[in-house]
Amino acid sequence: MAPPPLPGVLADLAPVLDRFGYLAVAALVFAEDFGLPVPGETLMLAAAVYAGAGRLNIVVVAAIAFLAAVLGDNAGYTIGRLIGHRLITRWGRYVLLTEERLAKAEAFFARHGGKIVTVARFIEGLRQANGIIAGLAEMPWRRFLAFNTLGAALWVGAWVSLGDLAGQHLNTLYPAIQRYELYLLAAALVLVGAFLARRLLRKKGSR
Repeated sequence: MAPPPLPGVLADLAPVLDRFGYLAVAALVFAEDFGLPVPGETLMLAAAVYAGAGRLNIVVVAAIAFLAAVLGDNAGYTIGRLIGHRLITRWGRYVLLTEERLAKAEAFFARHGGKIVTVARFIEGLRQANGIIAGLAEMPWRRFLAFNTLGAALWVGAWVSLGDLAGQHLNTLYPAIQRYELYLLAAALVLVGAFLARRLLRKKGSR
């Protein structure tokens, strides 16, 4: 029995996933963890949903994403360790990253590096940079590898499980999302507006 078609915007991903499938997951997750600003996490989640709908193998998606995540961060670590300081010395001032600031970041990483490497997977920005920062801070590679592997397992496990579950119930979830998406958007706009208003009031109060 053929799996159900993917609804809505997920249908737009069908040609990409049909054509490149696991290769797309491997390439984008690796590139994102390597330090490039590409949507690796988003594609991994989409592939998990696709697998839940019966179009890919969820075990293969998880295994490829895990390996790509670990290898990507290790590539970033290698860059940070081998040439990171030279890059910072030459170009850091253009992005306000001075040697003094780098020294403070390295000291903080030396104290809390293991925890940072583990949880960085779930934080946009840190996910792309944590390998390079670990290399710059000269964190021992075996220690980095251990926490990096743990973080990758938790990150991939969480998102792939969620995506797979959503994919299995896609025909039930998608109509509900369509029904309430305007309410969700309105709520998000209200929260953003409240946050900005609070920031402005704080600035005025501090003057």
